[in-house]
Amino acid sequence: MKTMKTDSKTRLLLYGLALLKLALPYLIQNGAWEPHRDEFLYLAEGRHMAWGYMEVPPLLSVFAWLTDLFNGSIFIIKFWPSLFGALTFLLAGRVVLSLGGRWLGLVLCFLPFVFGAWLRMQFLFQPNFLDIFFWTATVYGLVRYQQRENNRDLYVAGIAFGLGMLSKYTVVFYAAGLAGGLLLTWDKKVIANKHFYMALGCGLLIFLPNFLWQAYRGFPVVFHMKELQRNQLQYISPGNFIISQFLLQLPCIVTWVTGLVATVRTGKYRFVAWATVITIALLALGHAKDYYAQGAFPILMAFGAARIDQWAGEKRPRLAIVALITAWTLLAGYRFLTISLPFLPPTQLAEYYAHHATVKKTGALRWEDQQDHPLPQDFADMLGWKEMARKVAKAYATLDSAEKKQTFLFCDNYGEAGAVNYYGRKYGLPPAYSDNASFLYWMPGSGFDSSKNILLLVTDDEDEMQHAFIHEFQSAVCTDSITEPLAREHGSLVILFKGPSERFRAAFREKIDKDRLKTTAEGAMQKIAPNPLDRGGNLH
Repeated sequence: MKTMKTDSKTRLLLYGLALLKLALPYLIQNGAWEPHRDEFLYLAEGRHMAWGYMEVPPLLSVFAWLTDLFNGSIFIIKFWPSLFGALTFLLAGRVVLSLGGRWLGLVLCFLPFVFGAWLRMQFLFQPNFLDIFFWTATVYGLVRYQQRENNRDLYVAGIAFGLGMLSKYTVVFYAAGLAGGLLLTWDKKVIANKHFYMALGCGLLIFLPNFLWQAYRGFPVVFHMKELQRNQLQYISPGNFIISQFLLQLPCIVTWVTGLVATVRTGKYRFVAWATVITIALLALGHAKDYYAQGAFPILMAFGAARIDQWAGEKRPRLAIVALITAWTLLAGYRFLTISLPFLPPTQLAEYYAHHATVKKTGALRWEDQQDHPLPQDFADMLGWKEMARKVAKAYATLDSAEKKQTFLFCDNYGEAGAVNYYGRKYGLPPAYSDNASFLYWMPGSGFDSSKNILLLVTDDEDEMQHAFIHEFQSAVCTDSITEPLAREHGSLVILFKGPSERFRAAFREKIDKDRLKTTAEGAMQKIAPNPLDRGGNLH
């Protein structure tokens, strides 16, 4: 593939499209929606800065800390993923220009950032937006080195790999794919260059603090991955994973397939094709979630867009074929757009989906329970949190000042705890704790100590009042429930307990200690006896 100089108008288009990418999600998503369940967890991590967490490495928490610095507004929460989405496009666009692409190539490269899986991934405050960016930045450095043979580009790749490992551990799969691609093509220009290994060393050095954090705590990531495998990943077959790679970018399938073919046919870029194949194979064999491989596609889109651009310019009639490709992207992409972000208020959006059968056929309404619901699960996870915090505050307000000092606020899951803490500052609520996810690390001591005589519980177990442990309190009153019908937390209860028995305190301490043990690699290998306070358990 040839390269050529870029004129100022084309560069202006590149930066203009990047700005549009930054602004577009704000223009699409309706303002009625709240932060996502997972966003509350990652925002909470910004208030507990560390070199690692149970679920993810620490880099996202830096942006969570910055978000909190700006009072945690929804605009700032969404700014970071939107910004990195724009930066990812800038890297892909620069590759397009370096390969000889012009305005058409930039437009074709931009379309998947609007009409595909990335639109949602680059608007939710989750590790995915960093993951995609650093995958792209890593291969960007290697591609640019092939073009310029400037050792600086190898260090760009190495540093991007290190920062990627501080963002999401799936970067290691793409790094393995790139290494495999360089070895299979036996690219001596890279593998015989000492700066390649020095750059890799820089990346590993950047990652080292998180590795030491994991090692000191018994590698909680092992526990997290086992839980993920047991609850979700075991249901994903390698075949379905591979099929999903085509479906997630269906509107722009011609562009990325063209890019894959282009890298196969061009010797110095062939390592990119091998890296893609190896990475997808590794993730498929590991029963990974379908979106885990999306970081491999921006570079393929760039190669494909540049090749189509050049191909269209060789003979004028070919512009008609490019027009058909673009028309397909817009037509199919429109459907993707309606399920990428919630563009209507909740009730109206549910009605929209109910009247468009094609949405159901895409599987967008299927949740982890393998059942279809009125809204996609991600959207249902963006509802009910304000109501929850308000009703917790209402129960808390019934207590006198002495009782408030003795209150322990506990939530069943990280979404509830994160949401109550996020909105609770407005109501003067005490800190909400949980034994779920990284919240387990932030609980003081064993949690419900002797200074606490009141337990204010938020639970997603609608049968909570039927469990035997209720009788270990002098009083237990269900004060309210979550009534938002479209929320995933619909039916969750707010319960006020007073006067716990010593037996309950002991069982609670035992549960927290066992939960903490289970998060270590050693504990994950042990068979730990169930605690009477585990879901559905009885205190007897």
